[in-house]
Amino acid sequence: MRVVLQRTQRATVRVQDEVVGAIGPGVLVLLGVLDGDGVAEVERLASKVAQFRFFADAEGRMNRSALDLRAAGEEVGVLVVSQFTLAADGRKGRRPSFDRAAAPALAEPLYEHFCAMLRAAGLPVETGLFGASMAIELVNDGPATFVLDDPAG
Repeated sequence: MRVVLQRTQRATVRVQDEVVGAIGPGVLVLLGVLDGDGVAEVERLASKVAQFRFFADAEGRMNRSALDLRAAGEEVGVLVVSQFTLAADGRKGRRPSFDRAAAPALAEPLYEHFCAMLRAAGLPVETGLFGASMAIELVNDGPATFVLDDPAG
């Protein structure tokens, strides 16, 4: 499983010009489910995302998580968008291979479980539309962008 986290001032996802998810300050999560991923990987990565400290503290250091912001009563949202292209392998030739991507029948329930885990942790979660062609608008705060993999390595 691979996620790209982007700290946002705001982010919106549209499907056919209709807004299906939007947040203000918070986190845009691009989620790629890999072949062989399961519930254990989802739960580890969702926990890590919720607790990942990449928001500024009073001294301006990246020392607070989305959960910390919520606990302090600050506005924070999470927008989760499925993105199978994160599984791409571009090492050979000029065209990416998506052999490592999980089949949609496996990926969609894991994507839904990931979102449910973030909600269960107390975070407000908006989503894209699984499998759809989406347009994402993002104002990256920082910019701050991180790639997390499970298993780590």
